[in-house]
Amino acid sequence: MNTDDLRQIARHAMQQRGLQADLPAAAHRQLDAIRHTSLERGSAIRDLRALPWCSIDNDDSRDLDQLSVSMPAEAGSPPGAARLLVAVADVDSLVQAGTPIDQHAAFNTTSVYTAAGVFPMLPERLSTDLTSLNEGQERLAIVVDMAVDAQGRVAPVGQLDGGQRGSEVYRAVVVNKAQLTYNAVAAWLDGQGPIPPKVAAVHGLDAQLRLQDRFASALEADRHAHGALSLETTENRPVFADGVLTDLLPDIGNRAKELISNFMIAANGVTARFLDAHGVASLRRMLRVPERWDRIVEVAAEHGGKLPNAPDAAALDAFLRSARDAAPARFGDLSLAIVKLLGRGEYALARPGRPSPGHFGLAVRDYTHSTAPNRRYPDLVTQRLIKATLAGDRVPYADDELNAIAQHCTEQEDAANKVERQVRKSAAALLLADKIGAVFDAIVTGASQKGTWVRIAHPNVEGRVLHGADGLDVGERTQVRLRGVDAQRGFIDFDRI
Repeated sequence: MNTDDLRQIARHAMQQRGLQADLPAAAHRQLDAIRHTSLERGSAIRDLRALPWCSIDNDDSRDLDQLSVSMPAEAGSPPGAARLLVAVADVDSLVQAGTPIDQHAAFNTTSVYTAAGVFPMLPERLSTDLTSLNEGQERLAIVVDMAVDAQGRVAPVGQLDGGQRGSEVYRAVVVNKAQLTYNAVAAWLDGQGPIPPKVAAVHGLDAQLRLQDRFASALEADRHAHGALSLETTENRPVFADGVLTDLLPDIGNRAKELISNFMIAANGVTARFLDAHGVASLRRMLRVPERWDRIVEVAAEHGGKLPNAPDAAALDAFLRSARDAAPARFGDLSLAIVKLLGRGEYALARPGRPSPGHFGLAVRDYTHSTAPNRRYPDLVTQRLIKATLAGDRVPYADDELNAIAQHCTEQEDAANKVERQVRKSAAALLLADKIGAVFDAIVTGASQKGTWVRIAHPNVEGRVLHGADGLDVGERTQVRLRGVDAQRGFIDFDRI
């Protein structure tokens, strides 16, 4: 089976899950009328083109949502402080609310990344070109400008005591000076590879990146001090040779990915607090206190740890760090079990001045999604809220509209995840087709009335246990025999030994 076959499987899965695989005709007509990127300028839009902005993303990424740069702190700031700036592509400048392209994006709510290819939320001529922060191109952006001290503490929004600037959000025009990749930057930062040529070509960018790396570590340390969880999760990436699937390999985290992740988490927090400070309701990304904490306690005990009976993120993180140090080779499986037991994230309406459940895994109270508007609809909605607030205009969404958007985005995200899993399993089923009867070591990743699922390591994929699943629970290890596969439906079936 080649990529075209997998693409057909993916399209069918999209339709089954209530997602649109194709751009509607009206959206095509709107796209045909868009000739250029937005050239809007004005006194409220700062000119930050001279700063040494760069993007860091996957080797094959073409939809560039954000850039980053660091700047010296103002005189009088605490010793070792700096300003960290994240520029987010101004997608709303070309995709206005209620237009056909926006309606398609609002329906799917996310780009769907499958082993057969990407089903983008926005047309690729926008997301990979006109609304992408491509190297050497002038682009409008929303800038989250964060004042951060040496300990990784982000300053509140607005003016601070003593007249110092706190964290800010504003509009600007920017230019990406270097489109970089995670793997090359990580190897260089770790001393395992040469300086990337694009880094060497921009004066001072090497020092910039090392400063950003240092502050990213400080941001992460501050979150962990408040109970953020140390988890290690991986996704598979397909490997093709001459259009034929040959393997599924784990996409391993690295130092550059952590740098960007820490900057985005901080920027999303500042964005949430900015809207709250201006009395504007917003969409929040939440991960509630886990309902299956009792099972998390049991899993910790099985690994020699002890957790309190009541949910405690700091205690869980301490256990995870200890378990990673004791058995790093097995930490990925433990992380997967904990992730499954934590439950899924969701979007929810947050009204200004009212408490929010926050994000249990990140140990943050104020958290939105705002840094990926080319591929996530909640981020585009948040961008419109920011721009209206900055302009002093009427907020473009009523509370009941935001609540409905939050629920729909959560549902469609779940549907997209199921499509992605199904196509990964279809790809894995192809690789396993000649291994019927083989025995695999496995870890239980799901257990409910609907069934029991396990994950094997090679290829890194989940399947259902048809016989012998009684008594198995998430996080347990077992052995399974491959019973059969169905690539068309993405079925991988095991029997427990």
